[in-house]
Amino acid sequence: MRVLVTGGAGFIGSHLIDRLLTKNHEVFCVDNLLLGKKRNLINALKNERFKLFVFDILEMEKLDALFLEGEFDVIYHLAANSDIKLGFENLKLDYNNTLLTTYNILRCMKKYGNKKILFASSSAIYGNNSNNLNESTGPLLPISNYGAAKLASEAFISSFCASNDLKALIIRFPNVVGYRLTHGVIYDFIEKLKSNSTQLLILGNGKQQKPYLYIDDLLNAIDLTLNSINNKVTIYNVAPNSLTTVKFIADIVINVMKLNEVELQYTGGDIGWIGDVPTFSYDTTKINHLGWSPNFTSNEAVIKSIEEEIQYRESHYYSS
Repeated sequence: MRVLVTGGAGFIGSHLIDRLLTKNHEVFCVDNLLLGKKRNLINALKNERFKLFVFDILEMEKLDALFLEGEFDVIYHLAANSDIKLGFENLKLDYNNTLLTTYNILRCMKKYGNKKILFASSSAIYGNNSNNLNESTGPLLPISNYGAAKLASEAFISSFCASNDLKALIIRFPNVVGYRLTHGVIYDFIEKLKSNSTQLLILGNGKQQKPYLYIDDLLNAIDLTLNSINNKVTIYNVAPNSLTTVKFIADIVINVMKLNEVELQYTGGDIGWIGDVPTFSYDTTKINHLGWSPNFTSNEAVIKSIEEEIQYRESHYYSS
């Protein structure tokens, strides 16, 4: 197959590209490299079946040219703003980098006859909802611009699929972890402790708890659910059925970095920032019925991710 991965130089995108190349697909990647890193693609760039295009999806002439060349069988649309906090400081960020990028991809799919899209959505669309969230949970009331842009993107995908011969698979990601991180709590804690190994500032009270999914378990879910893309719109929640606290993550980062006497400081409150959801859990019955289950619990995924991320940072790949 010929596939396009948007945001492919990011953490999840680069791992997805590695997986696709092992299946002998011809992979095109577009990334503006604002958050993604070229070093994440160091292995893919050695593969003759991989092509990297560095531009912004908002640049329609370049996107048109890419679609005209590509004739893609599947588009994996991962490109988006992933910094929830920054989305409140810059109100155009989620609108431009998440919603408009999705619209531009859909527009090109319609124009050039591409039929299938996989969209990386988010638990943020559910808002601050303490129920066990399934795919039919509602009303959907996001509390962040990030979640709002993801939900609006889902709506545009649904509309395009209904009015055109398009098919979509929407996967609502939880917190996904592994190595090659570009943001998130593990990344932030490592960066803070590299800067000052004697203290660590934790946003909120450290009791926030969420499911953390290891990257390989996510890729296995994508592999399994891709067959469902034959329907107009199919939605899956994907996550382990366990939760991890922010305090646990801090303790593991400190331990793996072999630091002693680190003072933990807290900003207080039950959220880390405006738009943060302090806890959520997924009902994954729907994807479990397909035969999917994660190989790692949330805590195991966090520990493995921290160990691998620190090892990766010590390798020559990280400085490449």
